Amino acid sequence: MKKCFLFFALVALFVSCDKLDELTKFEMDYDQTVVIPSSTGVDLPFDVFTPETETNSSAEFEVNDTRKDLIEEIVLKKLVMTVEVPDGEDFSFLESIIIYMSADDLPEIKIAWNEEVSATAGEQLELVTTAEDLKEYIKKDSYTLRLKTITDEFLSSDYEINIASTFFVDAKILGL
Repeated sequence: MKKCFLFFALVALFVSCDKLDELTKFEMDYDQTVVIPSSTGVDLPFDVFTPETETNSSAEFEVNDTRKDLIEEIVLKKLVMTVEVPDGEDFSFLESIIIYMSADDLPEIKIAWNEEVSATAGEQLELVTTAEDLKEYIKKDSYTLRLKTITDEFLSSDYEINIASTFFVDAKILGL
């Protein structure tokens, strides 16, 4: 009888730990805007930088009952670019794009890319994302993105692009 009770107690403990572990996982979303200027060269790589993005990570962690020192991992789950201006335009002007992330005192890291953008790309473009742990970048107060792009068309006007990124965070809830 004691063995059965011990077995069920252990099973209940593991099930409750799994449920608690799920409570330590959440997502953080960020939006940035970047302008790809008109008259950029065709088939020539050029860089475009986003303004510094404040992470507000401490506040996000607090809302989710955790702290910076309890973060186990942060992974970029999704990165979607959308053409905002000019209206009705799409990403067919791009040949390829690579996005790098940087933050104070950390090396630049490749986080998303599409090395062969389709000529029939729409006004939204979802990039392949890295599986690298980005917790040190998101724990900083701010970060910057650098877009390395190659166009295959002459741009007659500036393109305003929204970059929406979703980060998956796995943390401990107040040390549990």
